[in-house]
Amino acid sequence: MNKVAIITGAGTGVGKATAVKLSDAGFSVILIGRRKNKLDETKKACNNEAIVFPMDVSNETDVKKCFELVQKEFSRVDLLFNNAGTFLSSKTIDRINFNEWKEVIEVNLNGMFLFSKYAFSVMKNQSPIGGRIINNGSVSAYAPRPGSIAYTATKHAVTGMTKSLSLDGRPFSIVCSQIDIGNADTPMTEGIKKGIIQADGSIRREPTFDPEHIADAVLHLVKLPLDTNILNMTMMASNMPFIGRG
Repeated sequence: MNKVAIITGAGTGVGKATAVKLSDAGFSVILIGRRKNKLDETKKACNNEAIVFPMDVSNETDVKKCFELVQKEFSRVDLLFNNAGTFLSSKTIDRINFNEWKEVIEVNLNGMFLFSKYAFSVMKNQSPIGGRIINNGSVSAYAPRPGSIAYTATKHAVTGMTKSLSLDGRPFSIVCSQIDIGNADTPMTEGIKKGIIQADGSIRREPTFDPEHIADAVLHLVKLPLDTNILNMTMMASNMPFIGRG
């Protein structure tokens, strides 16, 4: 029987690359995202079984239905890749509408909570027991960009969630990892290639890297036995202004 992977934010970028890579490796993949047309494009690129599930990751009813479907079709979950995320345009806290703040929290944090909650429950009770959860983090958890308080706050929270899941999952062979990403070449980073504000107020173009390398990292993690884990991994464009002072 094929292993089963759930990927959120699977319509574009890192999520799409990872879904295709896992499919090529023999996984049945569950593709989660807001836009059905983008998920369908990912499905067409997959060489193995792929199920499209358009939804809002912060809607618990939709998340619950997703896991009910997965249990009915496959009876297990081997991998959850919490990849869905969003951000605001660069602005200071006084210019952020509370509804904008809540939207970022809903997707980046509450969505991750809901998918982790239901995946944990399935992994805890399936046979053989256990599974792997991989969270999409960000170098912003260590070095925020100007005007990114909502995004940065959620990525700090993701780190706490990763550590707690890793600890609480021990008795059930559920392991959790976090990949902190810096400047993957995705639709979210189009502005970075054109020029983005720096800490000193200047605008500079920044290098990016192919999200295929993140997909390779996810595949490496899922090939590890459940008694072995890489808790934290940072993958970044080598020359981006992150390390040191630029």
